[in-house]
Amino acid sequence: MGTNHMAKRSVLLISGGIDSPVAGAMMKRLEYELIALHLSQEPLTDDAAERKSIELAKKIGCVKFITLKYGHQLAEISKNCNHRLFFILQKRLMLRLAERIARDEGASAIITGESLGQVGSQTLSNLATISTATTLPILRPLLCLNKQEIIARARELDTYNTSKGPEICNLLGPKHPATTSRLAFVEAEEAKIAVDNLITHIIPTMIDRPL
Repeated sequence: MGTNHMAKRSVLLISGGIDSPVAGAMMKRLEYELIALHLSQEPLTDDAAERKSIELAKKIGCVKFITLKYGHQLAEISKNCNHRLFFILQKRLMLRLAERIARDEGASAIITGESLGQVGSQTLSNLATISTATTLPILRPLLCLNKQEIIARARELDTYNTSKGPEICNLLGPKHPATTSRLAFVEAEEAKIAVDNLITHIIPTMIDRPL
């Protein structure tokens, strides 16, 4: 695999919501090859978000779709860690899993649909804390767009109707998430749940679907 090909091959974290397919489509226009990674909250939920994500991945031209199921592990985080940090801990786990898949797939970056200030975990302080969970570059093409701008782009892409509707990403999260964070404190919370051990149990749930 050539160096340039690797540089353009990235893992897209896709949730089934509005933001992530727009982020993926923006990178696709820059000739990035997209491997869609969906982190399913099964068995806490059904597979509706996964089915939406597969449809969206096809619409924006992803080359592969991978599902990992981590519902049990999210429940463990919710039960054992500072609840206000739940979204930060969740996203750090997501990045670790995305990095694991990226290494296996020869990808050199992770793409997310995050934008500044949309929800509590997406403040500058929290994004900085979240980003340290991986050594790979994190591409955030929506970073400075507001929700209405993202929705407008989703309509242009014909992904909005598939994406719209209630999202389940807040299933176990707090009503008032932490808007600032210190890395040392977050890492101490992660030590309570042995993050590497969580990952070891999640990886065997992988379902790999060529698109």
